[in-house]
Amino acid sequence: METVKSAQRVLAILELLTGRETPLTFTDIAGALGYPRSSLHSLLATLVRSGWAELDPVTRRYTLGIRAWQAGNTYLRAVDLADRARPHMERVRDALGETVQLAVLDGRHNVYVAKVDGTQMLVLASAVGRRLAAHATGVGKVLLADLPDAERRSLLSGQPLERFTEHTLTDLGRLEEELARIRERGHSTDNEEYTRGVRCVAVPVRDHTGRTVAAMSVSVPTIRFDQARADDALARLAAAATALSASLGWSPDVTFS
Repeated sequence: METVKSAQRVLAILELLTGRETPLTFTDIAGALGYPRSSLHSLLATLVRSGWAELDPVTRRYTLGIRAWQAGNTYLRAVDLADRARPHMERVRDALGETVQLAVLDGRHNVYVAKVDGTQMLVLASAVGRRLAAHATGVGKVLLADLPDAERRSLLSGQPLERFTEHTLTDLGRLEEELARIRERGHSTDNEEYTRGVRCVAVPVRDHTGRTVAAMSVSVPTIRFDQARADDALARLAAAATALSASLGWSPDVTFS
């Protein structure tokens, strides 16, 4: 397929720019990759317009753009965050025997950046790096709830909200009402909204500005998710998230305008 070929060529250009220590001319790139010149012109123009590459107007040489720098820094922050979070997540897992996950927001999706597996016989099957629709998960709704209203509405109104189970919130108005409740009470739940038979509770992780930068959750098979277990999981998650947020510089006594 042409779209796949174009994507492969874009990735090859980015890898070439990443691997070279000095800026490259159009001729350098064409010689290294062997792409048709007309196609290469279009691909490079797209990368420059989107910020993934930069073209020096004087030397006419290409380098990686600001978006590549931003992506790299986001990855490094996620790795650092996962390392900081793991001891806190393990304490929650050890107390409950259930799977604990940490996620960040990526557009309309949440991406899991850390996970500690539960010790029960029946546990949630998931993986670090997995992307799920944010409107259908506990961690995703925590992350969406903290976005500025205009940003969140722009993000969610572009296309229909996908349904995964009969419990998934697919009406934007109802979802906004749920997100308002999450902001008020400080935590989210997932009542089999993405996967039948799995429920979870999730809480925000904040940085030094008070912004929600991640969400931490406990996922439990519905068969053992009674109210007592939900309350216990929420209390332990809240303590873990507070400790992790404190390590990122957050203080509940400081407010930001």
